[in-house]
Amino acid sequence: MKISYKNKSLIHILLMFCFSPLIAQNTEPIKIESWVTNADRSALFIKQADDIVFNNKEEGRGLPIIINDRQEFQSIDGFGFAMTEGSAFHLNRMSKEARMKILKELFATDGNNVGFSYIRLSLGASDLNNFVYSYNDLPDGETDFELKKFDLGQDRVDIIPIMKEVLAINPNIKIMSSPWSAPKWMKTSNDVRSGSLKTECYDVYARYFVKYIQEMKKEGIRIDAVTIQNEPLNSRNTPSMPWYFQEHAEFVKEHLGPAFRKANLDTKIIIFDHNCDRPDYPLAILSDSETAQYVDGAAFHHYRGYLSGMSTVQMARPDKNIYFTEQMLTEKPDSPNINIAASVKRLVVDVIRNWSRNSILWNFAADPNNDPHTDNGGCSMCQGAITINGDEVTRNIAYYTMAHASKFARPGSVRIASTHTFDPGVDITEDEERSEVRRATYVDHSNVLPNVAFKTPDGKIVLIIANDTWSVNSVKIQYKGLYANLRLFPGSVGTYVWQSF
Repeated sequence: MKISYKNKSLIHILLMFCFSPLIAQNTEPIKIESWVTNADRSALFIKQADDIVFNNKEEGRGLPIIINDRQEFQSIDGFGFAMTEGSAFHLNRMSKEARMKILKELFATDGNNVGFSYIRLSLGASDLNNFVYSYNDLPDGETDFELKKFDLGQDRVDIIPIMKEVLAINPNIKIMSSPWSAPKWMKTSNDVRSGSLKTECYDVYARYFVKYIQEMKKEGIRIDAVTIQNEPLNSRNTPSMPWYFQEHAEFVKEHLGPAFRKANLDTKIIIFDHNCDRPDYPLAILSDSETAQYVDGAAFHHYRGYLSGMSTVQMARPDKNIYFTEQMLTEKPDSPNINIAASVKRLVVDVIRNWSRNSILWNFAADPNNDPHTDNGGCSMCQGAITINGDEVTRNIAYYTMAHASKFARPGSVRIASTHTFDPGVDITEDEERSEVRRATYVDHSNVLPNVAFKTPDGKIVLIIANDTWSVNSVKIQYKGLYANLRLFPGSVGTYVWQSF
């Protein structure tokens, strides 16, 4: 068909109209905000003054990290730490002025505050306590199957007051609770360490969970989720209580699930809460459909195994959620360097790429001696995200690791596609003889730096990159056909934020 000059002009006008937003958006450079932590501590989660902008021209060698917000994965619940009784103990003994200052920094989302958005509580004592307690401690030989003596007790001293102050700063923080042990009168060992739950106590222990959630709600603390047991395959902690998966499954199916339903609780039930080397454990529990109906998902730690264990569970049961609920992260005090790239790669990039909805580290606060902790199985090396010495606060590697995600990838954000190190790619280059000709070459591995990307509820793109090399100094990214070059020193981490378009 012959197209007249008039028709050609009309087509040209229509094309201009259709693509005018794209043309308009390129008239003003799209700015990228960047926050960086350098391995030599010259910057510790500091906003960079230099403006980074997208442009139409690809520069530099190597393939870009391509961000594709059309492809979405799991929603994000948040990033944070365990608020152990020991953490709350130290916070509660600061002066009010000093405490409110650090709590605002930790939990507020405005200004330079880091906005941690997920808290894990211990349901009773953990091993980072001054002493072990439950909510139904009795003299030897006594029982309380009606839970008449249930009392939040020690939690009222430090945990509840601190949590009320946290929630006053950010009432939307999600809270998960995990028990380290049932009350010892419910256990075969009659001891806080090791020993399994007596079969005749399955029902009362389920009601113990219900009572805890109800009593915390009365204090204004909503428990979003519970796990059945912290580290059910570990009997060496004080406190601890091992479970075989069959017992774990029976407790959920016959007791805890029905008890939650009867009490009209919407608190999520999460199974496992242990290492990535045992994906068979949660999958065995979920293989029973009657049990699975009560289960929201499975939780993992990373003291053993590979983070890909979480993806194994997600692959087998994509209808269930994945959570990352514990990892200790430490550094030497006064170290001249910070191993930030390896930490962010593992506990943000790899955790989220393996389908977790959150990342919770262990734990919020300790003193310079890493106290308190229980004897005979308590962790003597568990450094906090912050170290508290009176009113003096030191921020440690765990703090900066989570800050790179928590401040910008807010709850409700969605992980979106971005090029992974081992993804295939396409390298587009000039023809050797004719510069106006472009050649496309398939590449088996993109070999880009470790990264993960999100789209936030307010329409921003968040890209976190860990430079785990000692040679690469710049990173090339591509978003909707535009390019940007990011300078990131070896061993450093950057979080990059821009408005989607």
